[in-house]
Amino acid sequence: MRNCKYKKVMNYKLSNIFKNVVALGVFAFSAGLLLTSCDDFIEVEPRGVINEGLAMSQPDEMVTAAYAKLGDDWYTYPFNLWPYADVSSDDALKGGSGTTDTNYHSVEVWSTLTASTPDHMDELWYHLYCSVSRCNRALVSLAEYGEDKLGAETTKIREGEVRFLRAHFYFKLIQLWNQVPWIDEEVYKAHSEEQTPNNAFTHEELMDKVIADFEAAYKVLPEKMNDGGRANKIAAAAYLAKCYLTLAWGNGYESETGVSHINQQYMQKVLEYTNVVKNSSYGYLEDYGDIFLPEYKNSKESVFAVQHSDYKDDNTRFGRANWSNMLNGCWGIWSCGWDFHKPSQNLVNAFKTKDGLPMFNDYNKTIDYPINGVPTDQKWDPRLFHTVGMPTFPYKYEVAYTMTKDNSRTPNTYGYYASLKEVPQRSKGETFDNPWQAFAMNDYVFRYTDVMLMRAEALIETGGLEEARNIINDIRLRAKNSVAKHIGYAANQCDIALYPNSYFQTKEQARQCLQWERRLELAMENHRFFDLRRWGIASKTLNSFFETEQNSEYDGQTYAQYYRDAHFTTGKNEYWPLPYIQLYYVPGLYTQNKGYN
Repeated sequence: MRNCKYKKVMNYKLSNIFKNVVALGVFAFSAGLLLTSCDDFIEVEPRGVINEGLAMSQPDEMVTAAYAKLGDDWYTYPFNLWPYADVSSDDALKGGSGTTDTNYHSVEVWSTLTASTPDHMDELWYHLYCSVSRCNRALVSLAEYGEDKLGAETTKIREGEVRFLRAHFYFKLIQLWNQVPWIDEEVYKAHSEEQTPNNAFTHEELMDKVIADFEAAYKVLPEKMNDGGRANKIAAAAYLAKCYLTLAWGNGYESETGVSHINQQYMQKVLEYTNVVKNSSYGYLEDYGDIFLPEYKNSKESVFAVQHSDYKDDNTRFGRANWSNMLNGCWGIWSCGWDFHKPSQNLVNAFKTKDGLPMFNDYNKTIDYPINGVPTDQKWDPRLFHTVGMPTFPYKYEVAYTMTKDNSRTPNTYGYYASLKEVPQRSKGETFDNPWQAFAMNDYVFRYTDVMLMRAEALIETGGLEEARNIINDIRLRAKNSVAKHIGYAANQCDIALYPNSYFQTKEQARQCLQWERRLELAMENHRFFDLRRWGIASKTLNSFFETEQNSEYDGQTYAQYYRDAHFTTGKNEYWPLPYIQLYYVPGLYTQNKGYN
């Protein structure tokens, strides 16, 4: 693994701290300019860097630098993982100008995925490990200087925050690559990064290390932090629930994952930690649409989120913009909307309802889509209109920006739909830097509803069907009451009902309702593939999706025919291949994931 040095100026804007900090963490640990003491050379101190010893002696600033990595991403290495969670699933098409626009095409078809395609994977691996490196350095700094400079109590809390951050980054690494090298502060101190293999620990052992970091954070962090945007006890509980839920179903490979592999002890841990979140000050935001407006980005729905800002908020040129989603604005609506992250027809169909309930077995038999002002007998879950931008409907609730078919960049390849959740309303202005477009939208790591759906999932698998039904119905009731404020124009096309007892008589029935609810509630929020893999149904779901989505059509325009070449291979595609560059950086150190050359 390439050694991560602090070379880049960072600015992590927390809600109430660091507002006057323009640049954080300029910590390049350089050996100078490789100049000798010979009289033939001039010795010049490097500019724009901080001496390593000086940096390490400032523990609070080192913690801030670790936080700075949370949003230090780019569309080729998005930490929210939208290409790997949504484009790789049945929820989204890549988008853009065509299949060669960016290197994410292999992620959506799987059949062409190799260790060198997409090469974006190497960037993502590198930057996630740079994030881990900052956490390790912060822990070393806290251990050496924390009590003297911050006091024992503050040092304990800062150590909990950093261990939370490190576990956050490692969770992503394991989600993607399964077998990864565990590089902690002890490895850093021993300078043994390049002697640390990726197969020293099993999947479960790696997850145990992540859990240990989150448990350490959970034990010391308060439920509320004085400064917004910091990790707290409730966020650690949410992450612990997520870790145990992931482990409870198996190791991710379908031969060892699914209903027949459920670990009841881990499911009980999910119930334990989601109960902490349930009894906290967090809760359901009243209107579903508000969740995805920047005015509500740190509401009670937000258990933990990566903070982003507009330049008006922090007096910098472009603010702490969300560059991971920079390609995902709608074509022709934004000055620089590149039209990526396009909802699939299959996802739109999944929002169909009959008598207010999902059409589990028949939802994808016909291609349907609503037309504004033209109600039909086909009704829809209201969350469709908060999630998917469609021709004839206002874009993000604003009639002045009503979408037409001209708002699709490549309709013959990717269709006419647009993703709504990760963008603000157009009338509020834009953070714009030609030729890129960025938005001041937070990235949710956990919102309250996600955690409650995790709780419902564990309840179903442990026999608590009625409580699970109540949770899911509370979420559906919120959706039912989220029409008038933002999507009144679609009121006569919406119909959603609560589940009766008859739908929760068996685990099999309840499981279907839960899995459907997670898809609709969290659509286009970077969860779907990881859900399918956890449940052990990725291959069945995706290969069926490829068969039907290639026949997509909107108003006579066919698209998505490239799915004819798509295929998901079990025993291989459950995880991504280790990037070629990393695999051969130290030849023989890393072992490639099975199925890949």
